[in-house]
Amino acid sequence: MDDRTASAAVPRLRMEGIVKRFGGVQALAGADLTVGRGEVLALLGENGAGKSTLMNVLSGVVTPDSGTVEVDGEVRRFHGPGDAQRAGVAMIHQELDLVPQGSVASNLFLGDEPRTALGVVSRSAMRTQATELLSDLGIDIDPDVQVQELRVGEQQMVAIAKALRLDARILVMDEPTSALTESEVRTLFALLPALRRQGMATIYISHRLDEITEVADRATILRDGRTVGTVSLGRATDPSEVIRLMIGRAVEEVFPERPPPGEDVRLAVTGLSVPRHPLSGRREPAGIDLTVRRGEILGLAGLLGSGRTELLEALYGLAGERATGSVEIDGERVRITAPSVALRLGIGFVPEDRRAAGLVMQQPVGANILLSVLRRLSRRGLRNRRAERARVRESVDRLRIKTRSADAIVATLSGGNQQKVVFARNLLRDPRILLLDEPTRGVDIGAKSEIYHLLARLAADGLSVVVASSEVGELVGLCDRIAVLRGGRVVDVVDRADADEESILAAAALPRGLESPEEVA
Repeated sequence: MDDRTASAAVPRLRMEGIVKRFGGVQALAGADLTVGRGEVLALLGENGAGKSTLMNVLSGVVTPDSGTVEVDGEVRRFHGPGDAQRAGVAMIHQELDLVPQGSVASNLFLGDEPRTALGVVSRSAMRTQATELLSDLGIDIDPDVQVQELRVGEQQMVAIAKALRLDARILVMDEPTSALTESEVRTLFALLPALRRQGMATIYISHRLDEITEVADRATILRDGRTVGTVSLGRATDPSEVIRLMIGRAVEEVFPERPPPGEDVRLAVTGLSVPRHPLSGRREPAGIDLTVRRGEILGLAGLLGSGRTELLEALYGLAGERATGSVEIDGERVRITAPSVALRLGIGFVPEDRRAAGLVMQQPVGANILLSVLRRLSRRGLRNRRAERARVRESVDRLRIKTRSADAIVATLSGGNQQKVVFARNLLRDPRILLLDEPTRGVDIGAKSEIYHLLARLAADGLSVVVASSEVGELVGLCDRIAVLRGGRVVDVVDRADADEESILAAAALPRGLESPEEVA
């Protein structure tokens, strides 16, 4: 074996027997991970499985109690992030480490700018080198534009290019597509072959199994701080084995079995429309007809920009007086002109961005749960602490929220448990209709299953649920019927027995040659 063959046989990264305890909590209990040169390895596991701690060990943020880290066959011990960076480790977080007001070029060379013989920063050299770097990666971005003017996906491209300029050998991508449009996701995926050619070892963390099987070569699965398996991946991979390893149970148990709902119509929408602002990129409802039965879970499917979110917001009163058409709840004609009206009518809403619109992140779990019912629980203007504690305790038990106490800051909870807190606040008002926008985004498969079973129990109790999701498989497994939206209109409604991902995606996509002026406006 010559030196080149021997070098290629040595993994770019090997982590073995990594153990870490924080006080009485065993975060890692012997985790292993190996990534080869030019390989994309998916790192999977439920929230709390140890993924973040293991990556913090790799990036030098956390020092392990025991275990070894090898980079290109050399044992390394990182005493801080600087050590890891010098060893060639780079992390692309969801919150990108870029200077928004700086140009793309200045971000690429921040702290290491090319200089003239007189020691002055050479703007021309920096721009030329930035252009070459971006071109080599197939990234079409002007190096002079400010980062804050770029889309999130383009900012990620800049962060990756920066890591490569710093001679990174190991790249960790944490939920890289969570805030990207479909086209930006495609652009990101198109960059991966360039990383492979350069010998980059990429660790890809995501809750979306569909994209993992598309981009990764193998997946390492953590559960309870241990590596429980590593499997090969590909487009033909059956995700059931991956899910079983992640959550410790069969995939058939993820979605609950449910009896069909009754025939009583809870919500009837006829001709719902909202005028579209000419400068807005929103796809407002444009003559929507829908019915939702008592105890039914109705799904809203559609491509990005189809109008799913806008429909939910209109039903919650966020369109105000601009909304036209007819809405009936339990046979009574209503006009929903504000969220306060929706709440009085028994409509709850769980928004897509729970952090920005659904929770007060630095407030305790209990305070977040009680936000919408404090006045209802008060007596003569005074807070009833005993009633508040009882309601919080009931909510935590009912929704199985994992928290050390009701006083824990909600930001410290996992994504799935944060979502349950938003559910709990809505359910305290005993709604008749619950509107959900991407309720499992950023939530691991175990927490998703818990949310699905919760919704099944609520529907069995008579609650009507309308759920918008970009994960078609989720809608097929969960919903009684699925309404497909395109261009702000309902173009098809599919019963559960007839629903499959291919037919729903086909209905959601705009058929070539059938574009109407309104749909392409």
